[in-house]
Amino acid sequence: MEISLCMIVKNEENVIDRCLNCVKDVVDEMIIVDTGSTDNTIAKAESLGAKIYNFQWIDDFAEARNFSFSKATKDYILWLDADDVLEEDDVKKLRELKESINECVDSVMMNYVLQVDKNGNSVYSLKRNRLVKRNRNFRWVGYVHEYLEVYGNIIQSEINIVHKKDKEYTNRNLEIYENKLSSGEELSIRDILYYGNELYDNGRYDDAIKQYIKFIDTKQGWVEDIKTACYKLADCYMYKNDKDNELKYILKSFEYDVPRADFCCRLAYKFLEENKIETAIYWYRLAIQSVPKDESASLINHEMYTYLPWIQLCVCYSRIGNMKEAYLCNEMAAKYKEDDEYVKYNREFLKDKVDLSI
Repeated sequence: MEISLCMIVKNEENVIDRCLNCVKDVVDEMIIVDTGSTDNTIAKAESLGAKIYNFQWIDDFAEARNFSFSKATKDYILWLDADDVLEEDDVKKLRELKESINECVDSVMMNYVLQVDKNGNSVYSLKRNRLVKRNRNFRWVGYVHEYLEVYGNIIQSEINIVHKKDKEYTNRNLEIYENKLSSGEELSIRDILYYGNELYDNGRYDDAIKQYIKFIDTKQGWVEDIKTACYKLADCYMYKNDKDNELKYILKSFEYDVPRADFCCRLAYKFLEENKIETAIYWYRLAIQSVPKDESASLINHEMYTYLPWIQLCVCYSRIGNMKEAYLCNEMAAKYKEDDEYVKYNREFLKDKVDLSI
């Protein structure tokens, strides 16, 4: 099996060589589609053996990615962004996959790690279809927050791709959406959600609320996206200090699926603030018992299933005077973040208050 690497780039001179050097010895060709760089991105990519193509930018990420896929010639296509990297172990896994993959596989999902802690452990991640069979002609959809529409024989892998973003956030995506709307285009159901996200990220909470509610009211969104909209709505109302509606959308998420850990932790924190400690304990423990849907492409906040409920349980038990249980919960939190400042503070606070012989 041979692999074409396909990327779209613009002004990525600070990271392009880091990305290409990770995989250049595993892939069989590197396709770089440039959308208007004015720095040394192209020269750096060419020096590493990449084939360069130019694409006139039309405010449409899907079209740019589809153009990059059209230039591939190998059996499978791997796509990356310029600020993505594979660590050494994951390069090895990719090489092993390349040597062993069955030709009936249409797509391989990989872990996309969006944030790591100081120890390199994943904090936020999701699954994405990263390696696809070229002759299936899968297409990208969506001018912003595009996705690859795949089907058929899809397998899971344990390969991690780490996103190491080094550019400052801009309102580029929001401008694309609003330009499309001002030109009379209607947003797809999925784009209504992502337009809401861009409004949220730019602090326009009232406008974001309208889009999230509009998205939910279509009753046609993917269930994980609906839960995301509920979470974002709870955030919006929190920022507006509207606690009733914040609670409403935390609870509304339960209409669609079993309680997810992040919602459990939010609900627990609400009860902790109200000094309803036993109720808070219940919801934090439910968060620990929850299991993320690893086969899903939804965003997973791993700390909500591990460190955060344990460290908060330490607070809860100390509030009701159960110092031994507080100590044990703090030590469970330490398994995930040994050098955490809260773990250290709690150990110091509890050291003279706990009789571990009992």
